[in-house]
Amino acid sequence: MSGIPSTPRRRIAVGAIAATTVLATLSGPSSASANRPSGPAKVSGQGRIFYAYSPDDEIRFTVDATASPFSRPLDQLPKGMPTDARGKVTFSHWVARTKETRTAEAAVDCLVTGGDTATLTAVITKSADPEEIGTRYGFSVKSGGPGRGRFAFSWGVSNVDVVDGKLIAPRVGTCMAPAPFAPVTEGGFKVTHGDLPALPTGWQSGEGR
Repeated sequence: MSGIPSTPRRRIAVGAIAATTVLATLSGPSSASANRPSGPAKVSGQGRIFYAYSPDDEIRFTVDATASPFSRPLDQLPKGMPTDARGKVTFSHWVARTKETRTAEAAVDCLVTGGDTATLTAVITKSADPEEIGTRYGFSVKSGGPGRGRFAFSWGVSNVDVVDGKLIAPRVGTCMAPAPFAPVTEGGFKVTHGDLPALPTGWQSGEGR
């Protein structure tokens, strides 16, 4: 996944600020459930998945992710985001054709749940490919084991854009992931739902720092 262009910092800041209006509307006091207490969102487990485009390969993921709202300050959002999270994702891919195994670890930075399904993102911290370090990938999980659970990874389906007539692989944003397209064949995952937390005072404007 080398060669992915970095999004200009200004564009990131503008996008984050624009998103605050939407988030404030969705999690504002007008929703009766917004103030209902709930535990933190979590995803845990490990499993082998079946990937349709590499049916003979052995692909495994391990996930340990927990929501940690407003814990990752940003320039334009000094109090962080309600979807901030911590934890780790590890994965291994044994390629039947070459008999080689690729492994990597990534630090979770975002998590959001909806019932028994979750999306999360994590930034690569360990990899045999030095150019991959620092790359964010997206994952989605549906609770369950073989026959019930499902999993997905952002590089497994098209994540493309066209810039100046050329096809590129854009950077994955926080909590962005495809639907869990791959069935779990061994092991399993558990998603613990957690409601989005209320926004702290002055979150949108950055007041009260």
